[in-house]
Formats: sequence, C-alpha cells, structure tokens
Amino acid sequence: MFSIIQAAGWPIWPLLLASVIALALIVERFVSLKRSKILPPKLYEEALSAAQQRKATPEVVNNLEKNSPLGRVLAAGLRHVVLQPQTSRDAAKDVVEEAGRVVAHDLERYLNALGTIASVAPLMGLLGTVIGMIEIFGNQGGTGANPEQLAHGISVALYNTAFGLIVAIPALIFWRYFRRLVDDYVAELEFRATAFLDAILPQRRA
Repeated sequence: MFSIIQAAGWPIWPLLLASVIALALIVERFVSLKRSKILPPKLYEEALSAAQQRKATPEVVNNLEKNSPLGRVLAAGLRHVVLQPQTSRDAAKDVVEEAGRVVAHDLERYLNALGTIASVAPLMGLLGTVIGMIEIFGNQGGTGANPEQLAHGISVALYNTAFGLIVAIPALIFWRYFRRLVDDYVAELEFRATAFLDAILPQRRA
C-alpha cells in the first residue's frame, strides 16, 4: 500500500488527509447523534411532570436545558411559560421554534464538511491523474515511448482517481444517512415540543 502511495505521487496526499478527516467526522457524528443523547427516554415525561406539578424551579429548568437537545427545546418553552404565565400559545411556540432552530443547527454540525469531502474527493483524484498523465507524456523522449512503461505509468496515475472514489463513496453514503437522521430527529423534536405546549399551557391558565 505504501509503495502504491509513493508511486501515485504528491497529489494523493491531500486525498489521504481528506480520508482521515472524513473518517473522524463519521465516527464523531455516530457518537454525537445517538438517539439516547438526542431524545433521552423518559425525559419528556419528567419535564411534563415537573411542569404540571409546579416544580419547574430555575434549577430544574437549567438542568433540563443542559440534559440534551430535547431538553433544550422543552426548557425554552417551560422557562417562557413559567416567567409569563399568561402567555399565548403562539408566543410560546415562537420561543420553542427559535430554540429548535438552534438545536437543528447544532445537529447538522460537520455535515457540510463531510458533504464537501464527498463532492471534492473525486475531483482531487481526477486532478492527480491528470497531473500524472502530464508528467508521463512530458518525460517521453522524442524517440517514442516504450508501451510497457507507458501502460505502467498510466495505471499508476489512475491510482489517484480510484482512491478519490474510494474516499468519496463512503463519505457520500454517510452524509446522506446523517442528513436523514437529523431530519428525523428535528421532526420528532417539533412533535414533542408541540405536545408539551399543548399539555402545560392549559395547566398554567387554570
């Protein structure tokens, strides 16, 4: 493998760096986007119980906010309702939606970088191949080229294109997977936030 990398020349080194970065981003997103971290089980029920039993002290709300992305969304609505008991549902919904936008942005962290690698890696590989081909034909003397040497040089130059595709294909697959996962999380966060407001606002107005 190392001999192939050496033979492919300097254009393959940016691709190696891109592959390391892509792998690090994929591992980080797998860890950060675990369902138990985004939507902890029983958190919704605990927040709803605290709101309905009037136990939503500032400490409880702050702990809820630090718990998870779901906690941040619920805490935003709960804090607004606690501070403004006579608030309307629309006003509370605006506060929750603003918190949801911030959470959605955080969930999408590093996905643009992963998508960029998926898009650029094939082009980087193609560039390496073109540079290799230029060097091959530029080094041929006026007496003509040895077909065997020429074929070997072209095969070496194509290593860059192949490696670019090897990097791009998994990056693209995981980018699409994480995008769909984030969209699913955001939809569920919106659903739970709406249900939470429907449950606590009548209680507060009673």
